[in-house]
Amino acid sequence: MHVVLLNQAFYPDVVATAQMARDLADHLVERGHRVSVVASRSVYGKSGAQLPKRETVDGIEIHRVGASLFGRSNILLRAADFAIFYLRAAFRLLRLDKPDVVVAFTTPPFIAQLALLNRRFRGSKSVLWLMDMYPDVAVACGVMKPGSPLTRFFDRLNRRILRKSDAVVVLGRCMERLVLDKGADPARVTRIPVWADTSGIAPVTHDENPFRAELDLPDNAFVVMYSGNWGIAHDAETICAAMKSVAENPPRDDAGAEIPVRFVFIGGGKRRPEVEAFIDEHGLGEHARYLDYLPRDQIRYSLGAADVHLITVREGLEGMIVPSKLFGIMAAGRASIYLGSPESEIARILSETESGRVFAEGEPEAVAEAIRALALDRDQARTMGDRARAALLGSYDARTACAQWGEFLEAL
Repeated sequence: MHVVLLNQAFYPDVVATAQMARDLADHLVERGHRVSVVASRSVYGKSGAQLPKRETVDGIEIHRVGASLFGRSNILLRAADFAIFYLRAAFRLLRLDKPDVVVAFTTPPFIAQLALLNRRFRGSKSVLWLMDMYPDVAVACGVMKPGSPLTRFFDRLNRRILRKSDAVVVLGRCMERLVLDKGADPARVTRIPVWADTSGIAPVTHDENPFRAELDLPDNAFVVMYSGNWGIAHDAETICAAMKSVAENPPRDDAGAEIPVRFVFIGGGKRRPEVEAFIDEHGLGEHARYLDYLPRDQIRYSLGAADVHLITVREGLEGMIVPSKLFGIMAAGRASIYLGSPESEIARILSETESGRVFAEGEPEAVAEAIRALALDRDQARTMGDRARAALLGSYDARTACAQWGEFLEAL
């Protein structure tokens, strides 16, 4: 087959969708298929053209169009960037050799409309890989008003794409329920989880971890990490309040000695400045630090440097987004603390695998107490991490999930 992946971000970008797309592309090439990618010349969220227009990487034909003029300046300028990408991606897609299947992501939102356009004029199959649900996310986060003319327009567009696509791939049970509620044909909805690449991420002990050494931690430090994007769909307030509580009232062993707890944040996102400002305002610089995204080949060490990871999705957004970071954490053999609805896919996986703790949004003291308890009982944290790694293999690893994709596309 000739399969086209349509997404704003792709290799060498390190955002989650770029990594998922690269893994899938590699697997399809390995199965003997031709893979083309239509992506942006910009690194996601940044302005300017930094990547070549055309290159072939490990058999993957990459076609990059346009450039982000405004980055993440504000929502209107970001929408302008999206519009430019839409137009140029549409022309590039229609000029490629005819695809058998076009797999469209949701970055930017509704880009799957181009896959439907390609199907109409060229007969290719159209697959929507639903990473985020728009405009639902924007409404739930207060960016768009419920019932406004613009919201109604985008909701109708989303429902049309869900109905017209030859197939819709969802990431979890709660997302599947939302899609069906919007009128998608159950026979066209397939659930395939996102994953972690176990060839690149594996458990590594603290003593053998060079990244942990670079953090210059106190002896016996217990590391709590938030790794990845921090946007409007994530609960920064509860995590910041829990961090402050732990810093002011740290765990102590039976002899009364303080157990040092350090918070490490890695990545970017719209809410990163808020977290950094909170750290400065409350004098938490000794207890917390923020680092930029790391190259993919270092993720095993960054994820492995933690004793427990933080994951958050604001309540009411379950099913609209499903964070992929959990699976990297599981691959690294680490425990998780999740803040959000117990009905979300992440909460269900953690509960079913007994590999983490789940708390409701707005419970900072409960989160802080869980961190203190794990800092005092590291065997429990390690046991949860071991369960996470065991549960990942055969269910949420890249080889298993990409094989599901390959069989699904071939059948389609």
